[in-house]
Amino acid sequence: MTHLKVGDKAPDFSATDEQGNTISLSDYNGKKLVVFFYPKASTPGCTAEACNLNDNYDRFKAQGYEILGVSADSAKRQSNFKNKYEFQYPLLADEDKAVIEAFGVWGPKKFMGKEYDGIHRTTFVIDENGIIKDVISKVKTKAHAEQILGE
Repeated sequence: MTHLKVGDKAPDFSATDEQGNTISLSDYNGKKLVVFFYPKASTPGCTAEACNLNDNYDRFKAQGYEILGVSADSAKRQSNFKNKYEFQYPLLADEDKAVIEAFGVWGPKKFMGKEYDGIHRTTFVIDENGIIKDVISKVKTKAHAEQILGE
């Protein structure tokens, strides 16, 4: 779905997180970053994915990674999601889909025979220089940390 591939420069972005703070790609200069896009906060698959990453947060930090979750949910919905599961990383409330579209993860989907536009669950691993090192489009929600960290 996404037009981005390994070796591409990650799109620059700025969006607000669940607390109203502005977060930009440039905030992560010199750090490795996992940006995971998920369809909807508090749904079963998205909860499994976000919890799996949170459960492995110390492993990510030990390897120099920051984590950032992105969906088109409102800041209030993102805040409720984060607080309920005590996520240790920010969730962007990308209601205008600027970040989602910059990464090319918005498009036609099928679910139970219906076609609609939505977010394709995709994760981007970005290095210290803002270069995409991995694009994971077949996300295993319950084992996503292993997909990223390779363990």
